[in-house]
Amino acid sequence: MSTSPPRILVTGGSGYIAGVLIRQLLANGWQVNTTVRDLKREPALRQLLGIGASEQLRCFAADLMADAGWAEAAAGCSHMAHLASPLPVGVPRDASELIVPARDGALRALKAARDAGVQRVVMTSSVAAIAYGHGPGEHHFTEDDWTRLETPGIPPYIQSKTIAERAARDWVAREGGGLEFCTVNPSVVLGPVASADYSASVVIVKSLLQGKVPALPNIGFGIVDVRDVAELHWRALTATGMADERFIACGGFLWLREIAAILRAELGEQASRVPTLQMPDWAVRLLAKFSPTVRAAASELGTSRHQDATHAREKLGWVPRPPRKAILATAKDLMALGVI
Repeated sequence: MSTSPPRILVTGGSGYIAGVLIRQLLANGWQVNTTVRDLKREPALRQLLGIGASEQLRCFAADLMADAGWAEAAAGCSHMAHLASPLPVGVPRDASELIVPARDGALRALKAARDAGVQRVVMTSSVAAIAYGHGPGEHHFTEDDWTRLETPGIPPYIQSKTIAERAARDWVAREGGGLEFCTVNPSVVLGPVASADYSASVVIVKSLLQGKVPALPNIGFGIVDVRDVAELHWRALTATGMADERFIACGGFLWLREIAAILRAELGEQASRVPTLQMPDWAVRLLAKFSPTVRAAASELGTSRHQDATHAREKLGWVPRPPRKAILATAKDLMALGVI
């Protein structure tokens, strides 16, 4: 007797990671429900995914800040990938602008999943929930670590991801019933860019290529390719024994000066605007007095956060691409799209 393919709800279907994951799910025969804030975006999403009017994908209107639509979107699903979460380009004036939708949206999605009889939820968290508030210097983080919110000056986005993941885990332990829950915690996500509606993380490469960064502050990031993040979600959705798991998704740490050097070395004249000069720490701190964005960078000066993805490698057989490939894929697609 044949069994019908599984149906999954992927929240935030127009998002950067979600698009890659949805394509992978559809290619493997899954039936996919997805949420968008406005159904007017459905035609553009279908065109982006290359599936036209296929019944294999159903779109539902649902917002992180409202109850409407979540029950309908989750109905009939055995799995959920909760990817919808606010990711700003700038720094909001009020941290609650990010914290409230991230936390309350996660709880809305989880309640809908439980009530619909969903068996497993994989939630996209972030290394933002792991690697901050531990002071300057060199650090090596695993899934056992948590961001210390009591440390002064934690940026709003970092707060939102930490609070949302903790709230989700607490809710599942208290009210989840038999719901199996785990998180994927990516570092800065780069890689192929399908449209000009790209993730805020891509702005790092865009700003370097456009010469909007006059000199390079002494900051760095863990980097992971969007294709590998989607692959890790896929593995977490399909493997056994995922309850309470947590997986760092990171291909390696690079300083901003190393990212700039890769762009210049590989792209030649196309990277002519990429800065070569290092910005002194004192200059960053001076500019931080006038710019919230620079202020966030100033708190990172000289701090290297190495995020260890050994657990995902050993538990799920996940092997990420090196950061160089993700950086160059981002740059080449931005140029092909005419963004640069």
